[in-house]
Amino acid sequence: MLFYYAAIGLFSFIVTYMISYKLIPRLKRFGIVGHDVNKPNQPEVAEMGGIGIVAGFTAGLLLAIFLSGFNSLQFKMVEILAAIITIHALAFIGIVDDLLDMPQWTKALFPLLAAVPLVAVRAAGSTTINMPFFGAIDLGIFYIIILVPVGVSVASNLTNMFAGFNGIEAGMGIVIFSAMTVLALLKGSMEMVLLFVSMIGALFAFLRFNWYPSFVFPGDVGNLTIGAVLAAGVIIGNMEAAGALLLLPYVADFFIKLYNKFPSSRWWGEYKDGKLYPVDGKVRGFAQFIMKKTNGISERNLVLFFIFLEILIAALVVLIFR
Repeated sequence: MLFYYAAIGLFSFIVTYMISYKLIPRLKRFGIVGHDVNKPNQPEVAEMGGIGIVAGFTAGLLLAIFLSGFNSLQFKMVEILAAIITIHALAFIGIVDDLLDMPQWTKALFPLLAAVPLVAVRAAGSTTINMPFFGAIDLGIFYIIILVPVGVSVASNLTNMFAGFNGIEAGMGIVIFSAMTVLALLKGSMEMVLLFVSMIGALFAFLRFNWYPSFVFPGDVGNLTIGAVLAAGVIIGNMEAAGALLLLPYVADFFIKLYNKFPSSRWWGEYKDGKLYPVDGKVRGFAQFIMKKTNGISERNLVLFFIFLEILIAALVVLIFR
């Protein structure tokens, strides 16, 4: 079985790599670019590279569905299809936002609607969540009509908000999905494993182009998709608490930005002598908090700090839920 999981992850990697390789110059040619605000002179970098992530992730799941036709893999097809619909709906929202700059409230509302397939699946299943130290808690109809759609919206928006530094989205995503894959294997949830190994393969390939200095940004299409895959997986696998704990750095970033009324600019770092400092000395997000506490930090080291922080949290989550 592990061979099939590895094959699916590898296939996702190959598809994402090939599409990203071809996509990046085309995005720049058609002017779909963003400014790398954390660099001197703020160079233009291809935007919407998350299309490659979505393509590779989808390819991995399609391979899994193909293998299921030969009885090589046995899993709950309805749950996988529900997850695919929700995830693709979030990816579509991300594409529209990248191109048309949607109002903030729409990015909170539309994911609630995108969660309908998962609501339908969970309505026919368990309404309990497993909490560490407390065990299973049955939330009844509240879980179905409130927690599932809100969970999808919150997860996708959190991963979309904590972004903007070379490699941070894909790097932290790889850690999160690796930890959840371990828990999924221990629990025996094949549906979670298929979703997460497909995403791991796609993110590893994308990281090749997104690592410092980045050739492409994931854009909202990539960032929303990362959160959507996590939400869909933990809802299907009934491991919502584990997924929530893995998002703690994103939650911290959310509250700092909430305090600053969600700044749309100046959330980045001011580049001086190879290091980043909070713009005007003001902390507007978790990344700027670290910049200030370290009295300046390079972008590469800033991203490595958050990846290492996520590794520590992931290790703790695996220990708690194993």
